Amino acid sequence: MQDEIKNTDAKKSCANCGAALAFKPGSTHLECVYCGYEEFIEQSKSSFEELELSHYLKVVGDNAFTDKIALVKCKSCGSNQHIKENFKSLSCVYCSEPLLIEDVQKEGWIMPGAVLPFQIDKNQSRQLFFKWINSLWFAPNKLKKAALDPEKLHGLYVPYWTFDANLSANYSGMRGDYYYETRTIRTSKGTKTQQVRKIRWSSASGSVKGFVDDILVSASAKRKNQIPTKIYGWDLKKLQTFNQQFLNGFVTEKYTVSLKEGHQTSFKRAKQIAHQWIRRDIGGDTQQIHHADITLKDESFKHILLPVYLSSYRYNGKLYQFFINGENGKISGDRPISYWKIFFAVLAGLIVIGGLIAVFGE
Repeated sequence: MQDEIKNTDAKKSCANCGAALAFKPGSTHLECVYCGYEEFIEQSKSSFEELELSHYLKVVGDNAFTDKIALVKCKSCGSNQHIKENFKSLSCVYCSEPLLIEDVQKEGWIMPGAVLPFQIDKNQSRQLFFKWINSLWFAPNKLKKAALDPEKLHGLYVPYWTFDANLSANYSGMRGDYYYETRTIRTSKGTKTQQVRKIRWSSASGSVKGFVDDILVSASAKRKNQIPTKIYGWDLKKLQTFNQQFLNGFVTEKYTVSLKEGHQTSFKRAKQIAHQWIRRDIGGDTQQIHHADITLKDESFKHILLPVYLSSYRYNGKLYQFFINGENGKISGDRPISYWKIFFAVLAGLIVIGGLIAVFGE
C-alpha cells in the first residue's frame, strides 16, 4: 500500500453558471439543475478489477485503506455518510436526525471497485413513493404530505462486498428414493386401502465443483435500518468502473462490516451453494449429507456501491421508512395506521348496515 493516500473526491462545477453538477440518473452525464448544462462522464477503458482476496487479507486485513473519504457519523443510528457539498440536506438519510457539519471527519476506506449508477431519477422515485402511499388504506394524511416533500427522499449509494471463488467439495451421504406400500385400515364405515410412502436409503459419495460468482454480502452492520431484501435484485451486469462523479448529488454510506467479516459471511453462503450442488449430484427424491469437505480457491472480491432511494419520516414519535431500488424501482416500506380513519370507516359501515336493516326489515 502506498504511503500517500490520494483524495479522489473530485467536484465538478457548471461551465455556464458555476453551480455544482450532479449525476443524471439513467445516463452517463453530469447535469446542472439550474441551467441544464450537461457534461459527459469519461468512462475508464479498463473494466473494474477483481481483487485477490487471500493476499489482501494477509497483508492488510480488515484495516486496509486505499483512499480517504469525508464522513459524518449519525449519533442516533450510527450510520457513516459521505455528503458532498452540493447535497443540501444535513439530516441523516436513515433516521432523519440532524447531522452537524462540524462532525465531518476524514476516514480511510477500501476504494470501491465498481458502482451501479442510479437508473431512476428523483422525480420518478417520488411518483413511485406517492403511488404506494395512495394505495394504502387508512394511511394518515400527514404521510401523504411527507411524500410530497422532496427533502424527505434521498438517493443513497449502499456498500456491498461481492465474492467470487472456484468451489470444490468431496462429500458422503445418503440417497433416498420414495416407494409406496398398500395398507388396509379399518374405519367406522368398514375397511379401505391407502398408499403409504416410504423411503429406500442407499449410501452416496462423490465430488462437485464449479465457479461461484458474485456472492453479495451487505457491508452495513445489522441494525433496525437495514435495507430490506424485498428491494434486492440489482442487475450486477450494469456495474460500472468506479468514478467519483457518479456520486455527485447523492449520499454515500461507508461500509461498517469489514472485509474479513464479509468474507466469513460469504463462506456460509458458499457452503449453502455447495450443499445445493451436492443434493443435486446425489439425486433421488430426498438426500442426507453426512460430510462435506468444502474448499474455495482463487478467491477474489469487490467493494461495490448500489443505488437506493430512501425516505424516513416520523409519525407520533415513531420512525417509518420507505425504500426504492434505484436501478429497477422495486419498493418496500412500513407505514403508520390512522385509527381515526378506521373508526370512521367502521362507523360508516355500521350506519349502512343499519339503514339496510331498516329498509328490508320492515
